[in-house]
Amino acid sequence: MRPPRPSIRAEQAPAASRFGRLDALRGIALVWMAFFHFCFDLSHYGVIEANFYRDPVWTWQRTLILSGFLLCAGAGQAIATAQGQTWPRFWKRWAQVAGCALAVSASSALMFPDSFIYFGVLHGMAVMLVIARLSAPLGRWLWLLGAVAVALPQFVQHPWFDTRWTNWVGLVTAKPITEDYVPVLPWLGVMWWGLAATQWLLARHPRWLVGATGAPAQGLALLGRWSLTFYMVHQPLLIGGLVLWLQFWRTPS
Repeated sequence: MRPPRPSIRAEQAPAASRFGRLDALRGIALVWMAFFHFCFDLSHYGVIEANFYRDPVWTWQRTLILSGFLLCAGAGQAIATAQGQTWPRFWKRWAQVAGCALAVSASSALMFPDSFIYFGVLHGMAVMLVIARLSAPLGRWLWLLGAVAVALPQFVQHPWFDTRWTNWVGLVTAKPITEDYVPVLPWLGVMWWGLAATQWLLARHPRWLVGATGAPAQGLALLGRWSLTFYMVHQPLLIGGLVLWLQFWRTPS
């Protein structure tokens, strides 16, 4: 019988700072997200006309941006476990994500009191990161689990999941009224795929991840290493700048 392929031990995994290509991919997602949110802000303040809730031009962009973030988050968990990240270190990072999620809820309640964010991308990631960490040893089974997670909400919905206390699972009969909604299902499947794909790359083609980035991508890689900070500050800066422009510099129509 062919012996199983050995898993990557901590000493075999390259240092985290060398995963420039993954950081650059995360940076691309951040730039795209900032563009998307700036257009949303322009629409919210009446500068442009756009339907971010129904127009496929915008809904598909949101899906692709969110998928990119969750694939990168799954990849990060694959790298962290391969490098032997301890649970205390994991919980320290997790607490940062969870704390920022609470801050998003509080700030969105001020801006959108009737549709504030109570389970958005950071809330979803806080739950999914724990699941991804616990399920990382499943290896190739993560591909199948990811497919099940993505498909399940298409076939299983129940009114019990329509309340604010239960719709975070994702098996809802109707999307809740909120500015950002990232339930565990189907999005856990995307994170699982990112985890499985990166485990495969680390075991067979690690240089695809750790190769040096060229000069144009170095800025994106730097941005990607500060993804949580960028996520938290970009909207206040964009909205603040837009409000100032509307207040002082915009020519009255």
